Amino acid sequence: MEAKEVLLALRTKRGFSQEELAERLFVTRQAVSRWEMGETLPGPEILQRLSALYDVSINTLLGSPRRLVCQCCGMPLEDDGVLSREPDGSFNEDYCKWCYTGGKFVYSSLEELIEFLAGTMATAERPPEQVRAYLRARLPGLGHWKGK
Repeated sequence: MEAKEVLLALRTKRGFSQEELAERLFVTRQAVSRWEMGETLPGPEILQRLSALYDVSINTLLGSPRRLVCQCCGMPLEDDGVLSREPDGSFNEDYCKWCYTGGKFVYSSLEELIEFLAGTMATAERPPEQVRAYLRARLPGLGHWKGK
């Protein structure tokens, strides 16, 4: 879905008129109309307000233009249900909810994460040593572990 379709669907699902949404966001009704017609996109501050109002990520509001990956474990962040949240309830689109929760990282070291993942990802065809080697090659390139 394109951003204009997402914005229209979320507004109508919540039962807001364009005027009511505009009042909540302190913008004009015409601005809401232009977003829903695909003429413009809301700015960063308005996207944050919409994210909080609709309880969806900014990536969802924009029609999922980016393919998000947890910057700690590398898991694809394909829907809002796996995204982490900040202590204030806002989405953190950099991490999954299993690596970052309540404003804190769950794993204190890369080795701790690798050991956990090796235990859950290993199979008969992919033994723990192979999983560890793969993770040691891939995870240090993710944002959370870069330069550590």
